[in-house]
Amino acid sequence: MKQDIRWYDFITINIFFLGLTALSQTMVPLILPLLVQQFVGELQKGTYLGTLRLWSLMVALLVQALSGMLSDRCTLRWGRRRPFVFVGTVSAIVLLVAVGFTSEMEGMAGYWILFIVTTLLQGAANVAHGGVQGLIPDIVPKEMHGRFSGLKAFFEVPVPVILVSFTIAPFISRGNMWGGIFVLMGILIVTMAITMLAPERQLPPPKTPLNWQPFLRLLLMTGIFTGIILGMGELISLTARFLIAQGIDDPRRQLLAMGGAGLIAMVTAVVGGVTAGVRISLNREQRRRVPSFTWWVINRLAFLVGAFNLAGFAVYFLQARLGYTRETAAEPASRLMLFVGVFILNSAFVSGWLTDRFGRKRIAGLSGLIATLGILIMLSAPNLTWIYIGGSIVGIATGMFYSANWALGTSLVPQEEAGRYLGVSNLAGAGAGAVGAYIGGPIADFFTAHAPQWPGLGYLLIFALYAILFMLSVAVLLKVDEPVVNEGEPAI
Repeated sequence: MKQDIRWYDFITINIFFLGLTALSQTMVPLILPLLVQQFVGELQKGTYLGTLRLWSLMVALLVQALSGMLSDRCTLRWGRRRPFVFVGTVSAIVLLVAVGFTSEMEGMAGYWILFIVTTLLQGAANVAHGGVQGLIPDIVPKEMHGRFSGLKAFFEVPVPVILVSFTIAPFISRGNMWGGIFVLMGILIVTMAITMLAPERQLPPPKTPLNWQPFLRLLLMTGIFTGIILGMGELISLTARFLIAQGIDDPRRQLLAMGGAGLIAMVTAVVGGVTAGVRISLNREQRRRVPSFTWWVINRLAFLVGAFNLAGFAVYFLQARLGYTRETAAEPASRLMLFVGVFILNSAFVSGWLTDRFGRKRIAGLSGLIATLGILIMLSAPNLTWIYIGGSIVGIATGMFYSANWALGTSLVPQEEAGRYLGVSNLAGAGAGAVGAYIGGPIADFFTAHAPQWPGLGYLLIFALYAILFMLSVAVLLKVDEPVVNEGEPAI
């Protein structure tokens, strides 16, 4: 489908990523934490938020892959990808209306309806996502992929974070949930409408039958990864029950036990989940051909667990650390996300040059160290200004990491099989939110219920665990052999 590119196709092909990230930046840091807290109360909000995040993200992972496979074979007059973007967006808008009505409910009935609606919303959004991510390889000449991917990253990370902070977050912080939802719906409609102008053409029917083997392999990989996360969640539950049964009420001993269990659980989920996923997705010869690949995915997942869940638990962290109420926490949380987005944007401009100048592996490692420093600042000072400073430092590190880690991954894998290898990295994108929330939420809830004399201790602990995972992301880079890429030659 390659053809001449018009100047505005830089926008038509990429702008829908702005809508997708605006959706996630509204739901994850703002709407979902506030509604879960409204439905289940203070003592179990972390656990129930983690459960919702786990299952909705695993559905997202599967639907995105299925949508991509089906759109590969779509022969409608609209083209291959645009029908999926349209159907997914319209479905998401309907489900956002359902979220609005859910916000007016109370109790566990409201939670389970929110659970169902959010899971369906993730499915709808990833129908569109699975389609839109095929536009660049379908339409854009290979020699222009770098420029288009750069603009994609610009629309995907910093711009929507800043946009949500200035447009949607003020409504939600004032308790106007419907106002925020309507603005989000408008963003989705506008970005979807512009995407309909992308220059797709109708394709002839495929000559070969659909190969379901890759999807079945992904289904198995997702099932095993989910099982590992569930098992690690049970480890946290068993540790909590043991402390209660033994009558251990010393916060220091509780901190040691729950912190140790949490660290074991998160590291096992990251390392074990990736190792199992790679073994299922790649045969022995493919793994032998790129021996560093598994460690690269572990590096990616370990870093993103911390980066993603800082946003997911920001509202609860500010409530516990600084005493904000449910009604007042949304505004500083959205402002924190604004600072993070601005510094991701600033670091993204220079991280590409730094990566080329000093090496992908060095910059990926440096980003983990900088992110750890940012969290330590957030934990050490019970002051909103210093929390903003720490979050901004994490934003700088995240912008650096996105550039360096992906450049490292693309240099590792064989070009002729890049799709197969890099598709496994989706495990890191979806798994990061699931690991950090499902395991971290119950830890925070335990201290809320059993150490109320130490406000916020649970969230301090899980943020400290995220800092350790940042350090783990640095350590595993020792196992990654960075290829030497000469100009004009493939990495492998």
